[in-house]
Amino acid sequence: MEALISAKFLSKSFGKQNVLNQINFEIKPGSIVGLIGPNGSGKTTTLKAILGLTPFDGELSVLGFDPRTQRDALMQEVCFIADVAILPRWLRVCDAIDFVEGVHPKFNREKAERYLATTKLSLNMKVKAMSKGMAVQLHLALIMAIDAKLLILDEPTLGLDIMYRKKFYQHLLEDYFDEGKTIIITTHQVEEVEHMLSDLIFIREGKIVLQSSMGEIEDRFTELSVDAANRDAAQGLQPIDQRIVFGKSLMLFDGVPRAQLKQLGETRTPAVTDLFVTMMKGVY
Repeated sequence: MEALISAKFLSKSFGKQNVLNQINFEIKPGSIVGLIGPNGSGKTTTLKAILGLTPFDGELSVLGFDPRTQRDALMQEVCFIADVAILPRWLRVCDAIDFVEGVHPKFNREKAERYLATTKLSLNMKVKAMSKGMAVQLHLALIMAIDAKLLILDEPTLGLDIMYRKKFYQHLLEDYFDEGKTIIITTHQVEEVEHMLSDLIFIREGKIVLQSSMGEIEDRFTELSVDAANRDAAQGLQPIDQRIVFGKSLMLFDGVPRAQLKQLGETRTPAVTDLFVTMMKGVY
């Protein structure tokens, strides 16, 4: 399957600081990708490069377009949500709908208004009267009404309470996503999106340290809970991380057959958050 996004030796510097250091990755159509990394790792710069919002070195193809020279054509197929604090406080809901309808040929006004009818937002409500959760609902109504091939979400639920966060992702899956669309998500609340991801990209200090499908994660990584009797044998298999929980050792292995580890204790697929913490050691 041809890649929807292909980056080869993608680089970006600010002065002498390398924010992106010759990274390579591919994103397939119809996937939901978690682009995960600590603050300052290069996540937002990568998204800005994909959106044509910053110059860069190397090769980058997005939906067959070069974001540097074909941004106008690219943005006909892309939606983007960042921190909703950028919305002007004087903006009314109806103004936002009118604006998007005027600039995006694939916007469906009826679909946006149908979603808004399920919320407490009225067409004349201004942003300054909205909670942050309401502003996110407005953003969501606008992007779900655009038949775009690529949706980019940069910390879309930052600062929201758990109910708004769960509703946001529920609507995203049930009302927006289908096999013809691709979603890229950056978030620090990894545990809330883990169940919906098809692929992971971990980025650290401007470099890709892991790119994998969730199925490959399950095949490659195993967490083993082992008691004292089998601890030495397990350590002999060279875990990439270990910690003590309630008197038992929890060890994380990369590439060791799960059948072999089962002879030493209880095994499971590690949570994405645990895998992330292991691969980011030394950053914090």
